[in-house]
Amino acid sequence: MHTADLGLPVDVPSTALFTDQYELTMLQAALRAGTAGRRSVFEVFTRRLPDGRRYGVLAGTGRVLDAVENFRFDPDVLRFLRERHIVDAETLDWLAQYRFSGDIWGYPEGEVYFPGSPVLRVEGTFGECVLLETVILSILNHDSAIAAAASRMSSAAGDRPLIEMGARRTHELAAVAAARSAYVGGFATTSDLAAGFRYNIPTVGTSAHAFTLLHDNEREAFRAQVDSLGADTTLLVDTYDVAEAVRTAVEVAGPGLGAVRIDSGDLLLVAHRVRQQLDELGATGTRIVVTSDLDEYAIASLAAAPVDAYGVGTQLVTGSGHPTASMVYKLVARAESGAAGAGDDAAPLVPVAKKSTGGKTSVGGRKWAARRLDSEGHAEAEVLGTGPVPASLADRQLLVQLVKGGEVVAREPLDAARDRHTAARANLPLSATQLSRGEPVIPTEYWHEGSGS
Repeated sequence: MHTADLGLPVDVPSTALFTDQYELTMLQAALRAGTAGRRSVFEVFTRRLPDGRRYGVLAGTGRVLDAVENFRFDPDVLRFLRERHIVDAETLDWLAQYRFSGDIWGYPEGEVYFPGSPVLRVEGTFGECVLLETVILSILNHDSAIAAAASRMSSAAGDRPLIEMGARRTHELAAVAAARSAYVGGFATTSDLAAGFRYNIPTVGTSAHAFTLLHDNEREAFRAQVDSLGADTTLLVDTYDVAEAVRTAVEVAGPGLGAVRIDSGDLLLVAHRVRQQLDELGATGTRIVVTSDLDEYAIASLAAAPVDAYGVGTQLVTGSGHPTASMVYKLVARAESGAAGAGDDAAPLVPVAKKSTGGKTSVGGRKWAARRLDSEGHAEAEVLGTGPVPASLADRQLLVQLVKGGEVVAREPLDAARDRHTAARANLPLSATQLSRGEPVIPTEYWHEGSGS
């Protein structure tokens, strides 16, 4: 099953080499030691949110499902590994048959998360699970960082739509993933056609300054655009003199002009002047779109301005200063050594965790997660635990099964993740939307049997 099964036109190529070499060398050593088949549980989580952020946003889950499904070692890949002497012949034979056959659980895409939240749990043999570390982290770290920035921007924008337009500011493939994540986080459209083609995200775009400069004057440029795209188009009015351009735009398109775009200057001041001028010219329905290196703080500062939409590029696709979510993929439990057999599903799981200083400690054990609500129905704590789930939290569990026995069971349209994020953010305390620095909006608590949580 691929993205095409949702009516989308693009399949994902093999993802087998989107990995680090040490994952293959660990596999080789485990095969030789007879431990590669040992049942294991890996979890993805972050130890902390980016400085000052109140919540994280999980994005990229759908891409992870595609990546796992397409993690295949075809003849060309195997030849590369053989010629480079990356692994031995036994390991190459094992890789040639690789198909992930385990289970994956996770927070559904668009859900919010907090430090320690097990946003993804991968269960299977050590060999099949360890190979997925890099590709899973590369997707979730990038996409979740973009979605978190998008969420903050969409919160600051309120009901005003946001346009993703950062393709020219990042790697061409990262741009497609960024547009997808921005849509999950609340953006309405993208300028990137590859994102529209692959994920069915609405696309927009009209003209740049180059189109105006191509013509002898703005009137000719505006006339050419209106003749081609209709009066409902968006005309760029800050190539030369803004006031003169607005006047010309209305004269050419009429009072039914769709929108004007402002891409420079003091946006707050210019937007007020342009709105007054448009109204005086009878173009009361003409919208104002502003661009120009916006971030969530700039968007918030324009809340009182007569702006109808925002276009955001650089700050969005770089995570607004935090380009990674700092997630890690850690082994948290494995089958007990010497029990019925290293690969026996009946063997009890033993919690494992790294012990170190410097903030890199982990909590062992296969964990569940639930969100406790206050008396008004708002989130008040992220509760994590191992073992039985307390009855008071049984209906508040966050993890859902995504893959069962190697088969994807929870693929969904992107709009479902987008709607889920809107609902999840609304369920947080009001302070979650504050842009000032602060701690996570709800605490992470670890439940132990008899703790009374």
